[in-house]
Amino acid sequence: MLNLVFGGDGQRKYLTHEERTAILARAAQESPTVYTFCMVLAVTGCRISEALALTLKSVDRSSQCIIIESLKKRRKGIYRAVPAPQELVKLIHKVHRRDDAGDDSLLWTWSRMTAWRKVTAIMHAVGISGLQATAKGFRHGFGVSAIHSGVPLNMVQKWMGHTDISTTAIYTGAVGREEREIASRMWNEGSSQRRRARKSPPTLSSRSYEALHP
Repeated sequence: MLNLVFGGDGQRKYLTHEERTAILARAAQESPTVYTFCMVLAVTGCRISEALALTLKSVDRSSQCIIIESLKKRRKGIYRAVPAPQELVKLIHKVHRRDDAGDDSLLWTWSRMTAWRKVTAIMHAVGISGLQATAKGFRHGFGVSAIHSGVPLNMVQKWMGHTDISTTAIYTGAVGREEREIASRMWNEGSSQRRRARKSPPTLSSRSYEALHP
């Protein structure tokens, strides 16, 4: 099965929390439509083609969800609702509502290549390169972040539109913040033990050895 977390050379394919924060901060300096596009990728984990298929009607203000059509299914008309921050839902309606267009109009009229270029340009502008520096890096980062935030696996599967839960489970292979904190405590404990050993006075056994071997 395709590894969603690491490439063949072991390089990370997902964006970290810090990388996503930097990208979104830079996107906020671009046009409002670029910012909303990057935000949707970040908070829903949708594919770039799924984001480009969204309309104003897809952004449900009552439930505060973004309704995404799962485009990789064998048949059309399969949708999933992904919760979104209230601020983003309001911003999308503010930025994308046009008097000359209805709720069925697309939020972004870009081609897939244009959207890809806009996203990767922002990533490169903040110094992010590698396998994770693509729109799909947002999707993989969403999966890793959701798993390590304690979201149940079946819910992550639903939000990401995976047919097989074993695909979702691959995201558990990434090292999360909790694991790093545990490892940090281990390293700090080792350092503390070494410091205590340097400061400790000679033990009875060591003094006895010195007395026997002047």
